[in-house]
Amino acid sequence: MKTGAHWQKVGMRPHHGLCVPLFALRTQASCGIGEFLDLLPLIQWCPTVGFDCLQLLPLNDTGRDPSPYNPQSSCALDPVYLSLKALTAHRIQESSSLPDPLSLFSRFNELPHVARNEVKSLKLQWLSLYFDSEFPRISQTPAYRRFLSENSAWLEPYVQFRALKESQGESFWPTWPNTSMPSQHSMDFHRLVQFLCFSQMQAVRDYASMQAIFLLGDMPILLSPDSADVWSQPYLFVLDRAAGAPPDFYNPLGQKWGFPPFHWDAMRKTQFAWFKQRLRMIDAFYHLYRIDHVVGLFRIWIIPPDLPASEGSFSPSDPSLWVSQGREMLEMMIDSCLALPIAEDLGVIPREVPILLKELGICGTKVIRWQKEAGIYIPYAQYEPLSMTTVSTADSESLSSWWQQYPGEATTFAQFNNWDYHPTLSLAQHYEILKKAHHTPSYFHINLLQEYLTHFPDLAWPDPMQDRINVPGTLLPTNWTYRFRLSLEELTSHQGLAEMIRSLLLFSPP
Repeated sequence: MKTGAHWQKVGMRPHHGLCVPLFALRTQASCGIGEFLDLLPLIQWCPTVGFDCLQLLPLNDTGRDPSPYNPQSSCALDPVYLSLKALTAHRIQESSSLPDPLSLFSRFNELPHVARNEVKSLKLQWLSLYFDSEFPRISQTPAYRRFLSENSAWLEPYVQFRALKESQGESFWPTWPNTSMPSQHSMDFHRLVQFLCFSQMQAVRDYASMQAIFLLGDMPILLSPDSADVWSQPYLFVLDRAAGAPPDFYNPLGQKWGFPPFHWDAMRKTQFAWFKQRLRMIDAFYHLYRIDHVVGLFRIWIIPPDLPASEGSFSPSDPSLWVSQGREMLEMMIDSCLALPIAEDLGVIPREVPILLKELGICGTKVIRWQKEAGIYIPYAQYEPLSMTTVSTADSESLSSWWQQYPGEATTFAQFNNWDYHPTLSLAQHYEILKKAHHTPSYFHINLLQEYLTHFPDLAWPDPMQDRINVPGTLLPTNWTYRFRLSLEELTSHQGLAEMIRSLLLFSPP
């Protein structure tokens, strides 16, 4: 298989772990949102319960949009995740006017949902003061100069874009006057912020490596039309079309995401330089990475701007080209990145896609409540080893909520497990599902942290509906603002939680 060298670093054996949205964490040191360095105690905790994988949602800068899948840059990290408290330990001007970050953000720390835009605005104000104080010193360090030289290909367009966007009141870039010039001060500010973000995230990766924890990152397949990449390289994108998904069981009208599709021929002319640049960033922070909407590398649903999603069509339009294009892209990605890819191959997938993934040695994704053939659930023991088993996703209901909201499907699933269906999923049944999910033949078994917290009333939100991270196709104020009910310190010191997770990983004969 083409990923053989990648697997040697990871091991073709069972791996177990959890998925957390970084924004959902809260610690005693964080400022209104989960931060890069909040991952350190979580990484330290993982091996104590038997986990060796930690999956994260995308961390790209998304501007004012809370969705991590609508990035304004393919490479830049979001400064909302910067750990401000850690920056104060390296200041040289102790008498400067920098306020204590913990007291400044205290009003946001206890909110049930993340006040993302307010937190980000306040963080950028604090970072502006930090810039005035510390940039003269940091800008002269070898580490900062090395960061600039190694990342100039994406960094310079990004800082110009950010500087111009701020000067134009955050308006959409096609409306900017041609005479606009970016401020040098603003560009230096964003260079420094990205240097700080990269330094903290690389420290997280280094610590994970020392703890033998594999970080699983996430690469959104597409970008916002209002992004530095589309602004600086518009010829790589089809700007008069929007990407989306055709109608299916869960979305009968289809989905219109608004992202510009790739201009594949233009990408090929540059030997996929833009993609390879993204993959270098993956290597900088992760040991594994999730390929979002992998079928989009084979063919993608594109929609004219004035038509509904159902009126779209696939590109390429010729189905005979889909497999060759998918192979071309996946082989390029394998050759260009040391991290092991895991494909998100959910939804309506041509049968050739899983065949090629298996040939290349790329795991697919199996959400156990969706694993059916001809309407019949696939026995757990028949799962393909080259896969990742999970019980829910960041875009789905939690297991308990799904059980209540879709009684027809849940009844069929209950029968598959030799249970009678009752409207409320019992904790014993929930435990049994988690147990089975951790013991399929899959090489990876990763679940959202809240799926484990459900078993402890003092750790979980009282309503299972509150565990939903996102409802696709909606603009709900709760989308992407989910927070864990308790602090990470309280979660990782909870003996019952640790004991339950350890018991889930113990093998029990069927």
